[in-house]
Amino acid sequence: MSATSLLTPLKVGALTLRNRFVMSALTRNRAIKTVPNDVMGEYYGQRARGGAALIVSEGILVTRQGTEWPHAPGIWNKEQVAGWRKIVDTVHTNGSYIYAQLWHVGRVAHPDAPEQKLAGTPVYAPSAIAARGGKFRHIPGTPGYVTPTAVEDPWTLVADFKSAAINAKEAGFDGVELHGANGYLVTQFLDSTANQRTDQWGGSVENRARFGLEVLKALVEVFGENVALKSNPAGGYNDVGMPLQETLNTYTYFLNEADKLGLSYITLVRHVHDIEIGGEKRATAHDVLASYRSSIKNAKVFLNAAVSLEEGSQLVAAGKIDGVVIGFNWITHPDLVKRVQNGKALDNIPDIQHLQWGKDDRDLDVGYTDYPVAQY
Repeated sequence: MSATSLLTPLKVGALTLRNRFVMSALTRNRAIKTVPNDVMGEYYGQRARGGAALIVSEGILVTRQGTEWPHAPGIWNKEQVAGWRKIVDTVHTNGSYIYAQLWHVGRVAHPDAPEQKLAGTPVYAPSAIAARGGKFRHIPGTPGYVTPTAVEDPWTLVADFKSAAINAKEAGFDGVELHGANGYLVTQFLDSTANQRTDQWGGSVENRARFGLEVLKALVEVFGENVALKSNPAGGYNDVGMPLQETLNTYTYFLNEADKLGLSYITLVRHVHDIEIGGEKRATAHDVLASYRSSIKNAKVFLNAAVSLEEGSQLVAAGKIDGVVIGFNWITHPDLVKRVQNGKALDNIPDIQHLQWGKDDRDLDVGYTDYPVAQY
C-alpha cells in the first residue's frame, strides 16, 4: 500500500491533523434510547488509537425524530451531551480530534417510529412530497416513506441545528460537520424534486440553497472555523436527483457560497453506482471532483466513496484533494493507519450481519469493537 502523502500533517481549521486519514461518519446503531454509551466510547477510542487524525461521528440527530435508522444517537438533551462528553474525552486521550456530524433526516422519518411519537411533531420537509421507496424494518409491517408536512418556518429548523451545535460544544467536540448529503434535510431543500416551495426557501437555485447556507452560518456562530460540510451531488440516495445541468448549477452555487463562510473542510462524496427506485435511476452520475473542485477555494477538500489508499495518495500529491475520508476500512480495521504505516494487510473479514444493531444491549460489541488489531 503506497500512501506516503496521506501520512503527512495537515492544518484543518484551527486544528493540525497528524495525517490525512479521516474516519467517515458511519451509522452503527449502538445508542440505547438515543443516548451514547461506553461501548460507543470504546469503538471511537480504538480508532483514535489506530491513528485516525480526525474522526467524524456517526450522524447525530439534532432533534427527536422518527429516523429510518433505529438506535441512532441524539444531542438535544443533557444526558446525551454527558454521554458524548465521555466519548470525546476518550478520543482526545488517544490522540485524535473528533467532529460531530449533525443530522436531520427530514421526510425520510416515519410518524409511527417510537422517537417520532415521543417528539409529538409531524415529519417535516421542505414540501409535502413523499420520497419513493423506504423500508422501516423496526416498524410493524415494514412501511415505506410517508408524505411529510411542509415546514411552515424553516428558521425553526435552523435553530434546531444551532442548538445542537451548542450542545456539541458543551460535549467537547472539536468541530461539527453538517450532513448535507444522501437525500436528508439539507439535500431535500437543495433538490427541486423534493422542494417545490414558492417562498424564499424554494424555486431558484439561490432560494433552494438558502437553508443549507443559513444552517452553516448558524454553526459558524458557535464553532467558528471548525465547521465542515459533507455534500453528495451525484448520490441519488433517498429519492433525490435532478437533471445534470440543474445539478451542476445548484451545487456549483451552493458549494461556492458555502466556501465563502470560512469552513474548515468540504467533503465531496463521489458517484459510486446508480440508485434505482421504481425502475428509475435517480442518481446523477458525474465526476464531483472535476465538477466542483474549482468552486472550493478556501476550505480543505476531502474525497469520500471507494477511494483506495493509492488513489487518495496520488490525488493528494497532485494537489487535487487534501485528504481522504474512509468508511468501510475503518469499520473492519480499528488500527487502519498503523497498518498502513507498518505495511500490514487490511485483511479483517467484515461481519456484515452485525454492521447495524437492533437486538439488545448484550451484543453491542459484536461486529463493532471486536475486530482484531495487527501484530506489530
